[in-house]
Amino acid sequence: MILFLSLLPALIGVTAVDSAASPRVRTTFVQNEFVTRVPVRPRPTPPRFAWAELQGPKCIASRNIRGALLSGTEHVDFVMADKRRVRARFDGNCPALDFYEGFYLNSPNRLICAGRDAIRSRMGSTCSIGSFRRLVPVRRAAIP
Repeated sequence: MILFLSLLPALIGVTAVDSAASPRVRTTFVQNEFVTRVPVRPRPTPPRFAWAELQGPKCIASRNIRGALLSGTEHVDFVMADKRRVRARFDGNCPALDFYEGFYLNSPNRLICAGRDAIRSRMGSTCSIGSFRRLVPVRRAAIP
């Protein structure tokens, strides 16, 4: 019993590290609007495939967003619940680097729509979503 009690702080510390290492998407309702906080994941090592952009949806449901990746200077890639990726392309000149700390999405009905909604950084900048593009993996040519 004493051994268990002495290990209890270590066990609690392990679970605290796990939950801090993988922040989750959270939605709250504030002043008649749903506000979704989306954490941005670190850029992974270069994959063996590239992403091809296809025509995307007009709107995406915020409840299906599991995270986001910064993969370019003018867009943010959403990782969806079913492992698909959807790219949000910004209107105008809007640097995506402002979103490395995470960002917020506001919507009246939990649908994030191109041409209507914007991404708000935690630092205060705002970028309007111009379009969504569906991403599909395409195998890269082998490097000799």
